[in-house]
Amino acid sequence: MARLRNAFKHAARDKQLLLIFLPCLAFYIIFRYGPLYGLIIAFKDYNVFEGILRSDWVGLKHFIKFFESREFLQLFRNTLLLGVSTLVFSFPFPILLAVLLNEVRVAKFKKAVQTASYLPTFLSVVIISSMIIDFLSPSQGLVNKIIMLFGFESKYFLVDSSWFRPIYVLSEIWTNTGYEAIIYLAAIAGVNPTLYEAARIDGANRFHMMRHITIPGILPAILIMFILKTGSMIRIGYEKVLLLYNSMTYDVADVFSTFVYRKGLLESNYSYGAAVGMFEAVIAMTMLLLAHFVSKRIGGRGLW
Repeated sequence: MARLRNAFKHAARDKQLLLIFLPCLAFYIIFRYGPLYGLIIAFKDYNVFEGILRSDWVGLKHFIKFFESREFLQLFRNTLLLGVSTLVFSFPFPILLAVLLNEVRVAKFKKAVQTASYLPTFLSVVIISSMIIDFLSPSQGLVNKIIMLFGFESKYFLVDSSWFRPIYVLSEIWTNTGYEAIIYLAAIAGVNPTLYEAARIDGANRFHMMRHITIPGILPAILIMFILKTGSMIRIGYEKVLLLYNSMTYDVADVFSTFVYRKGLLESNYSYGAAVGMFEAVIAMTMLLLAHFVSKRIGGRGLW
């Protein structure tokens, strides 16, 4: 009873904050937890005329079919390689940008860099993908014009499977670095300024303060972001891949999400697509928990 009274007391005290939180809660209930009911079609032969409940149960039939298919190993390899490459190469950039911006003392230059780095975040995936296609066009693309100045021949990057992963990873760095740097800038703002003053008195230069105060001060935020990024590493959105890949790059670009899109929506094989999507979600959850426990063992911090 004491806990219940305290809960009501805190709710009455923070009612304005709770009201602000309600739209966020409604979003997750409607669009995240509500659709979980539909996952049972992964264990059924779903028929749109029969409905979810009256469709026949088939157990693990669709999972076994997927594991035995020739696409399974290719999809798993492509998704893992693309996810790992994106995590390894893109994760340090927001940290580096935040630390460097924190050292800038010219306010106008700092604001200009922040604005330029945030801008791609506000563009849709379609616009970003269209810009990438235009930049890499073999005839009028900016990249080919630059390399032709140095005597190289123009190249159609988007039909060369060896270039797909680098292009995807670079596009992720370009789009997400500025937005994710906000988190680290907020963490840097929470570092005790007296630590910098004490280090300055002891003769430390800006590089020493960056290395021994700033980075250790934001290490908890870095660990949390790393765990979250690891959990979403396998959950590669189908939109950008779908817009950038083609028949020449299927062997390296086709991932779980694009396969689910083709099977579930284009071919109307809803149960099979749901089974593949559920398998992807289980792998992502496993990696999230693994990253959490490794972080707890090494750094002493995790999600809980």
